[in-house]
Amino acid sequence: MSSPDPQVRAARNHTTPAGGRRPVVAVTGAATGVGALLTERLAASEEIKQVVAVDERRGECDAAEWHILDVRDPAIAEKLRGADVVVHLAFDLDLGSDAAARTAYNVRGTQTVLTAAAAAGVHRVVLCTSAMVYGALPDNELPLSEDAELRATAEATGVGDLLEIERLARRAPRAHPGLNVTVVRPAILVGGTDTALTRYFESPRLLVVAGSRPVWQFCHVEDLCSALEYAVLEKVEGELAVGCDGWLEQEEVEELSGIRRMELPSAVALGAAARLHRIGLTPSPAGDLAYTMYPWVVSGSRLHDAGWRARWTNEEVLAELLAEVTGRHTVAGRRLGRKDATAAGAAGATVALLGAAAVVRRARKARRR
Repeated sequence: MSSPDPQVRAARNHTTPAGGRRPVVAVTGAATGVGALLTERLAASEEIKQVVAVDERRGECDAAEWHILDVRDPAIAEKLRGADVVVHLAFDLDLGSDAAARTAYNVRGTQTVLTAAAAAGVHRVVLCTSAMVYGALPDNELPLSEDAELRATAEATGVGDLLEIERLARRAPRAHPGLNVTVVRPAILVGGTDTALTRYFESPRLLVVAGSRPVWQFCHVEDLCSALEYAVLEKVEGELAVGCDGWLEQEEVEELSGIRRMELPSAVALGAAARLHRIGLTPSPAGDLAYTMYPWVVSGSRLHDAGWRARWTNEEVLAELLAEVTGRHTVAGRRLGRKDATAAGAAGATVALLGAAAVVRRARKARRR
């Protein structure tokens, strides 16, 4: 992507946080993913005095001050002392992780960071969840405002964790007076990510549930990092939604991607997804399907009002995603080897999975007799 124009860059470089001094910023989960990108970005910014990087291993940003520890360790409070802002990005989002262990890490880590930040005298914590917390529902407005009710349930991958983190964010200022909490909610995140929603585009056919209206909004990790920087510099606060401007209809996605759809009745698609997940053949529960069926597009009005703009369009991010997943083969959220995918084909792979589920069910019934 091209660099911001000189006027935008100049405005960014001359805007300072409240109080006029450059902040010290701590970033958890700083060694990988979004945390690593944000650490590098903040360390290179003339508006930031110092970056304190926290992770279980050292990352590649030499300009940061590194502390190696688990974010669930109460000793983190001492490492955060002197920081003005903490950006908490140490989350387990691996589809292959044990769900209970993942929740324990994500929720306990957030609790510990919020408590430690308050004890260390930090005045602002920035958390990152997802626009998925709004829920994907047929009656959602297009687009949703930041103040829209969080109507998601815990039925989709990781969404239960995100809802609990949102609850902790709301409680923290009451439990710790003087602590400000900003929550950033990105749309479908793209750029080195692996989620149930990015895997949707690894399939040989795009599954469409009959009677649904899928719409797609993406967020590139670079835009997420710039939005997080806005929050760090106190240019905007509160609950913030971030994503590309507008959205793509399913027909546009199919045209741009060149991937044809496979349409299934709702009962068949949801029933098969639930059975395959229950017997361990796929990592994605049936709840993930809702996010490919109904809209959950966000407006991002608070960031826009503060002068932030996405540098990427939905079309550009989709092209980036398709380039990233080239050579990967996924059916119903389950990755297949190249040989298996080629032999199975689109409908054949789905039938093979459904057949495998039927075999397992028959074996279980036989054991019970």
